[in-house]
Amino acid sequence: MGFIERHGLWNPEQTTAAGEIRERTESGGMKVVRLVFADQHGLLRGKTVTVGELPNVLRDGTGIASSLLAKDTSGRTVFPLFTKETPLGLPELRGAADMVMIPDPLTFRMLPWSPGTGWLLCDLRFTTGAPVPLCTRGLLRSVLEQTGGLTYRTGLEVEFHLFRLTDPRLGPGDLGQPGAAPEVGMLNHGYQYLSGLRYDELDPILDVLRANIEGLGLPLRSLEVEFGPSQVELTLQPADGLGTADAMVLLRGAVKQVAARHGHHATFMCRPHLPGVFSSGWHLHQSVLRDGVGIFAPESPEGAASGRPSLSPYGTAFLGGLLRHARATSAFSTPTLNGFKRFRSLSLAPDRAVWGRDNRGAMVRVLGDGPSSTRLENRIGEPAANPYLYLASQLAAGLDGVANGSDPGPAADEPYATRAEPLPRSLGEALTALEADESLAARLGKDFVSYYAGIKRAEIARFEQEVTDWEQREYFRVF
Repeated sequence: MGFIERHGLWNPEQTTAAGEIRERTESGGMKVVRLVFADQHGLLRGKTVTVGELPNVLRDGTGIASSLLAKDTSGRTVFPLFTKETPLGLPELRGAADMVMIPDPLTFRMLPWSPGTGWLLCDLRFTTGAPVPLCTRGLLRSVLEQTGGLTYRTGLEVEFHLFRLTDPRLGPGDLGQPGAAPEVGMLNHGYQYLSGLRYDELDPILDVLRANIEGLGLPLRSLEVEFGPSQVELTLQPADGLGTADAMVLLRGAVKQVAARHGHHATFMCRPHLPGVFSSGWHLHQSVLRDGVGIFAPESPEGAASGRPSLSPYGTAFLGGLLRHARATSAFSTPTLNGFKRFRSLSLAPDRAVWGRDNRGAMVRVLGDGPSSTRLENRIGEPAANPYLYLASQLAAGLDGVANGSDPGPAADEPYATRAEPLPRSLGEALTALEADESLAARLGKDFVSYYAGIKRAEIARFEQEVTDWEQREYFRVF
């Protein structure tokens, strides 16, 4: 009996899917399989195994160093792993001991851009079989279990930049932790939102991306030209539970890898440091269903005329929770120092916790006119967010709003002038709000919040030790 069966880690549907994968390996055409998990930053880490090793992986999983959970975005280890201390209160992490990656057979894909390559998304377990509490996919799963049998449905609109790669900066002098950023050129001049001409300028590479995204089986809806130079947007069909988060980590990986293979550089960084470039956002549409029917829609349309949300009591309280916890959840929806440069007045990005009816200046838009279409679009996120933490924090905030009957207040007809709590102006401010939000931490796990804040504060500390271009220009000549 293998590790997976011994610890009962798969449900019957996963077991059936694993059998189908085994049959596929016997038919030929597959050479290797990439086994990956989404780390604390939403970046994919893992190993590649040969097809001959895959049956063993489907029986026992595969080991991977737990030190990956202690690293910031540069790859530096933040927490001590080789001392007498118990790292993060988890003795299993001492000495960077192994964890076990358990593949989820339901996520299996063949990668269209890498012939003969399979792909499996994994969950993390300790060698005892116990779940790793720092696994972000597992965290989202735990919050989904708090819905009381309801279904959390989400859909995404994600913006990113797509450049022509001119110099990858891989010379000896470019190395470092992190290394030098690549040099890029624009694919269009921008400033022509949804322009057919601008789209056609990007079409050669966008068509390659489309073919590969559809080849993965991801539910692509649209490809759009955004306002900024070389800026585009993709939207996906809604999915339930883990679906949107799983799709997002695969989508980001696919876009970056396919673009690189075709001489381009795709970045989900919010605001690249390039002249004239605009910030990118990740708008998350969300609703809750009971027995397949949405429960955000009101029983009658009278709410819209009274200045109240055109939502059911459940949807109204869920919206209230999103607003009440907005400052804290921004630590997950906007997890980089760079992302907070997007929160500006009159920028089509929010700067305060307000809602509006179909108003793109508000943090949350109330959309739709019936059970199947009524939803909340939160515009707070940046495209670099860890999808599992973004969704988990949104659902936790909404559920807390429902539990406490949170009142979202009236609609903000002037979202950049309405008196309301401002969104954090920095990652440090967001982390302080997160650490102070006890009810949100209770749903996400206090230990996880402490762990996450520790990693992010280490990132801030590194930044504060650096001399920036702004400081050089501001002080070097005048003083």
